[in-house]
Amino acid sequence: MTKSNFSSRHPGAPLREQRGVVLFIALVVLVAMTLAGLAMFRQVGTGVTIAGNLAFKANATSVADMGVEAGRAWLTAQGGTTLQTDLVPGYYSSWQVAFNPATFDWTNNARLVTADDGTGNEIRYIVHRMCRNGGLTVNDPNQQCVTIGTAAAGGSRSGAGYGGQSLSNTTQPFYRVTVRSAGPRNTVSYVQAIMY
Repeated sequence: MTKSNFSSRHPGAPLREQRGVVLFIALVVLVAMTLAGLAMFRQVGTGVTIAGNLAFKANATSVADMGVEAGRAWLTAQGGTTLQTDLVPGYYSSWQVAFNPATFDWTNNARLVTADDGTGNEIRYIVHRMCRNGGLTVNDPNQQCVTIGTAAAGGSRSGAGYGGQSLSNTTQPFYRVTVRSAGPRNTVSYVQAIMY
């Protein structure tokens, strides 16, 4: 045998040129997998962003209770005649039919509770007396108010039975406390409470 008959290829196998088809297919599959991975990454990122925004919104709504409590404390500290006229900023002696919390000037016309509650929320509130006309008493004949009247017979705790003893004759107007809580990521939440 001569040296020319020895080679690394199997005897009888034809000699072919390599064309790179497998390499091309592998590159196409790699690109497809990369695009699928990027799509999944974007979906997960969007989900996390939405969850974060919902958490900020829930927090802003929760801390708005501080504004309701501040409004209640302010109301109980006022005298009856004080509440017949507007007290700027933050108190209106009528219900203001055109009031819209989304377009109201909260910076200049509301009472500030806190500029930062520790989680980045600014809390402001306003109070409306639930009467049609400002400047008039609740009992004025030209006034219309949403009131709670206690002139009817009723019961009291540890007193006479139900319907057996009348309560004192007072008429109390309702008050609406509207709170705006503005926080991180432009989160804004409005809360309203009615009290008397």
